[in-house]
Amino acid sequence: MSKAKNLRTGHVGLNVTDLDRSTAFYREVFDFDVLAEGKDADRRWIFLGRDSRLLVTLWQQSEGTAPTALPGLHHLSFEVDTVDEVRAAEEVLRGLGAEFSYEGVVPHGESGTSGGVFFADPDGIRLEIYAPTGADPADAPTAGAPTCGFF
Repeated sequence: MSKAKNLRTGHVGLNVTDLDRSTAFYREVFDFDVLAEGKDADRRWIFLGRDSRLLVTLWQQSEGTAPTALPGLHHLSFEVDTVDEVRAAEEVLRGLGAEFSYEGVVPHGESGTSGGVFFADPDGIRLEIYAPTGADPADAPTAGAPTCGFF
């Protein structure tokens, strides 16, 4: 098989403990539409996206919280156009009581202008919303390492 010319991430599937709670969170924060769902008691799932494009699937099939000390998803990042959109999302997240890794919009690296907010969903899955420009150049939370490392 030859290399694909235009390879992109299709969608990301996440295990959650409470599908209703997680669906409400992801829809409120990201303004996702419900594209499809499975409601059988032992097989609950939902497909979320925008403009008919699937972006995230949630599967109710886990317990506890997402461990950061084990192999697996490090974090899931979403890019928006402007830092104002990042700040608007931050306000929504604060209203939902989300847990943040850092205070406010932080740059991706020392004196960088790309940056965002870093937080966890209701199951402890680490997430990021960032803009490629517009973050105030400042010291990063961890010198010499990318902010999105969640160090």
